[in-house]
Amino acid sequence: MIEVLKNNYGHLFEDELITEINRIGTLKKVPEGQKLIEIGQYIKSMPLLISGAIKIMRNDDDGDELLLYFLESGETCAMTLTCCLGQTKSEIRAVSEIPTELIMIPIEKMEEWTTKYKSWRNFVFESYHNRLMEMLETIDSIAFLKMDERLLKYLKNKCKITNDNTVNNTHQDIANELHTSRVVVSRLLKKLKNQGKIELQRNNIKIINL
Repeated sequence: MIEVLKNNYGHLFEDELITEINRIGTLKKVPEGQKLIEIGQYIKSMPLLISGAIKIMRNDDDGDELLLYFLESGETCAMTLTCCLGQTKSEIRAVSEIPTELIMIPIEKMEEWTTKYKSWRNFVFESYHNRLMEMLETIDSIAFLKMDERLLKYLKNKCKITNDNTVNNTHQDIANELHTSRVVVSRLLKKLKNQGKIELQRNNIKIINL
């Protein structure tokens, strides 16, 4: 596992920290669609992503979901860090977007490493900053973009995250993550199809030119 750590985090962390993560961390491989963190549960460990992608979502009072942001290789979740340090229940749901490999770190190390390792402290602060910027971008999209613009942005992000020009989601899946209705999504996707930007296939969407 230490070689995997060095390849993904060697440019960020001191050798001593890499060695300690290797000693106490647990390597975990999860398939696509597996729930890693649920809303309302206490978090006992935090993830360091090695490969793959995790989508972070939040529920409204009616139980409807909203996609906040994605985590990719070399990242961690600031919301998870907050829950770990504050020992509070999770406010988010984390689900693997594609097959994902990660290292789980016990929460008791969070505060200790923040004091002990400058690189870890910088990593935590940068993670907070990056996730905050992504959540502000999500808020801006909801507040200022029309639904067709949000859908285009969503499709582009999906292709970037999965490194694939096919989005393997149903119209209902997309509607759930964009917090809108399936009817609206289907209408906008049909419009994109008529413009020659996508091909609609069974349970997936092939991107041609966005």
